[in-house]
Amino acid sequence: MTARPEAPEGASSELDTIAAGLGLALGADQRAALRRYLDLLQQWNATYNLTAVRDRAGMLTQHLADCLAVVPPLRRQVAGGRLLDVGSGGGLPGVVIAALLPAMDVTCADAVGKKMAFVRQVAGALPLPNLHAVHSRIEDLRAPPFDVITSRAFASLADFAGLTRSHLAPSGVWIAMKGRVPDEEIDALPEWVEVFHVEQLAVPGLDAQRCLVWMRDKVPP
Repeated sequence: MTARPEAPEGASSELDTIAAGLGLALGADQRAALRRYLDLLQQWNATYNLTAVRDRAGMLTQHLADCLAVVPPLRRQVAGGRLLDVGSGGGLPGVVIAALLPAMDVTCADAVGKKMAFVRQVAGALPLPNLHAVHSRIEDLRAPPFDVITSRAFASLADFAGLTRSHLAPSGVWIAMKGRVPDEEIDALPEWVEVFHVEQLAVPGLDAQRCLVWMRDKVPP
């Protein structure tokens, strides 16, 4: 039987370079999962328009590297538990988190059915048994509380917290991925939201500002 050809070595070396720049060491399975995810994202994007970024190099930097940058801070703050990725689209950052943090049970939620069909395909193909996809508006989602709720370009901080408050566990945290520090959004937050940390990120290969806004509910419902 003829062996299946390996993907170009450059793909792995680029991933390892990005990971090393973030202080991450990728295992062989993790590296293979991320490469396979890029393959699927590129294939499905041709038909289903999952992202405006069309070329693989752009996906690697603008999407994969950007989401990998969340993993070290998340690993430091939260050992495991349940994570909800709201407005996940093509699974960013949910798929990346599930691949790098297998102790975390990750649910991606989005109102667009084709995007969640893609995430389900990814969960089976990689495979990632800790990754789940739910086609639902966040207002209609029915699920047990989550320890972490993430978003990437989903909504303003106030809308993000307000729409997902009922899904956050009493000791849970919100993590919002943002570009520049969103001072106006922070000032507009309701009194029950506490911003306890704003973390600047340096994303290898990405010439743009990135930060994480960490929040919690001061008066859990």
